[in-house]
Amino acid sequence: MPGDETRQTRHNMKSYICAIGTANPPHKIPQMQVADFMAEALQFDEQETRKLKALYRVSGIGQRYSVLEDYTRQNGEFTFYPNTPTLEPFPTVQQRMELYRNHAVNLSEDAVRRCLEQSPVTLPELTHLITVSCTGMYAPGLDIELVERLQLSSCVQRTAVNFMGCYAAFNAIKLADSICRANPEAKVMLVCTEICTIHFQKHAQQDHLVSNALFGDGAAAVLMQGLPCQEVCLELQSFHCDLAPAGKRDMAWHIGDTGFEMTLSSYVPDLIKKGIKELTERLLQGLKTTTKEISLFAIHPGGRRILEVIEQELGMTRNDNRFAYQVLRDFGNMSSATVLFVLKALMDSLTPKEQDEPILSFAFGPGLTLESMLLKVHYAKVQV
Repeated sequence: MPGDETRQTRHNMKSYICAIGTANPPHKIPQMQVADFMAEALQFDEQETRKLKALYRVSGIGQRYSVLEDYTRQNGEFTFYPNTPTLEPFPTVQQRMELYRNHAVNLSEDAVRRCLEQSPVTLPELTHLITVSCTGMYAPGLDIELVERLQLSSCVQRTAVNFMGCYAAFNAIKLADSICRANPEAKVMLVCTEICTIHFQKHAQQDHLVSNALFGDGAAAVLMQGLPCQEVCLELQSFHCDLAPAGKRDMAWHIGDTGFEMTLSSYVPDLIKKGIKELTERLLQGLKTTTKEISLFAIHPGGRRILEVIEQELGMTRNDNRFAYQVLRDFGNMSSATVLFVLKALMDSLTPKEQDEPILSFAFGPGLTLESMLLKVHYAKVQV
């Protein structure tokens, strides 16, 4: 029957990550320099400063990038924060959103252009654009500004994924996967752009101290289509998402009067530890793969402790998780863009001997949401 044939054809359709491009703002800030800024901004005494610096030292982060040069300057030299001992009047949401708008399109454009440098696909060929962000919003938004900046077709189909947090790249990839499987001619560009460092809040509670110690700015762009377009691609295999509602107060993201406020409690690693094994089993259910057969991992480095508990639960080594540690060290946590930086680092390391090897990927965010994805290495020409 024609209907059965159509269903079978669609079932056989695939989607591929063909290229990933990344971008960061120009200001590279050593982690301990951020600690000095925070201690002064919070007006900490010597003992509180010592504790804060200990937190920064064990974070696993060496440096982060920011659109704000203030984090490298002394009070009196700031251009965004007020040059007062208390940083008052503290920047408003409106001021922070203006900063976001001024920088988000530039970062996004850089990431998209670097992505397409690795592919034969050209800008006019893009059929879909998916923008992802949880650190800023406006309308007409980033998607339309990118269409204009990149001179894309005005008919390009646009979708915005907003305010989902660190796991949002997975939602964008799932959407692109559905588009590519439905239309083999589709060429989908998704771009995650996060400017986290504009949302510094002057709160001395532990969860705020932790979030201030982790987040940086960056963008990552991914080209997806229904056919592999170069030597090495990542073939999408399976997705699974779950919620751990007990943790919805432990990881949260709210809009306050002076910016977006992150709650990130010390219980998050334990909540992830409880759910990660079952999440993985459900992802792999029905597939001819077990965790023991997987040696390639792309895990969102929400923090050093999160990486460690996942290793313990899944029997991974630190070396198995090396790409996540590398991104955490060099960039910090850039919310939704981070797992794409990890995937790019892994993708850049591949050789033909990894043909058909499975890749297990995770990300986590408010909810507490646990996202997982299985990919497979695809080489167009395997050297025998």
